Amino acid sequence: MADALPDLTPRDHSRTFFVRGLKTLLPTLITLYLIIWAWEFLWDNVGRHLIWVLQNIQYQLAGQEAQWGAIRRVWMTDRGEWQWWAQVVGVALAVMIVYLVGLLVGNLIGRTFWRLGEGLALRIPIIRAIYPAAKQITDFVLYEKSAAPDDRRVVACRPHSNGVWSIGLITGPGMKSLEAISGEELVTVFVPSSPTAFSGYVLVVPRSELVELPLKVEEALRILVSGGVLAPGQTATKLPSPAEV
Repeated sequence: MADALPDLTPRDHSRTFFVRGLKTLLPTLITLYLIIWAWEFLWDNVGRHLIWVLQNIQYQLAGQEAQWGAIRRVWMTDRGEWQWWAQVVGVALAVMIVYLVGLLVGNLIGRTFWRLGEGLALRIPIIRAIYPAAKQITDFVLYEKSAAPDDRRVVACRPHSNGVWSIGLITGPGMKSLEAISGEELVTVFVPSSPTAFSGYVLVVPRSELVELPLKVEEALRILVSGGVLAPGQTATKLPSPAEV
């Protein structure tokens, strides 16, 4: 039974219950949208190519009696669309490949070979211009919890006015040339925008002017994406300078 409401016009009544329904369904719809997006991303970029590899292996194993059209009909419908189970197999293989790569680079030998491959790839000019920036972004966003947290602390800074604070993330040390001019230790802070937290601007701020917030990166991004609605009530502390550590 619906909650009792004061006397409302039919328009206000319908709007009230529509907003309630939207608030109830929207989190589920957003979750489903992200799951579908992840599924399509894995299928389009990895899964379908792995299925193509399986088709070629099947063709080679069939020998002289192999017919490419017959093999394609196993994986695709008569309208040229992928069977639903083919997509399931492709996405499952993509997830397995991602896991195996993580397992590979998790040991010393795997990391050595991976870095050797990175070094060879970075000799190509176009890759050298794109790959380092993409790697830094992914390393920052998908950081491991076991990594040193000091480089990814959530802080508050005042980029515009002494009375207005912005939430930012320490991404690294400041520029040495600026430190020589200012005479202070500087740090680089990325201030995300809201609600698109993956865009924003970079500040080079004196360490002494930052306030460290007792938040995880995930919590800070949640605050920014929600426009401050999901803000945990926690106490801020002054970011210690190197002399105080």
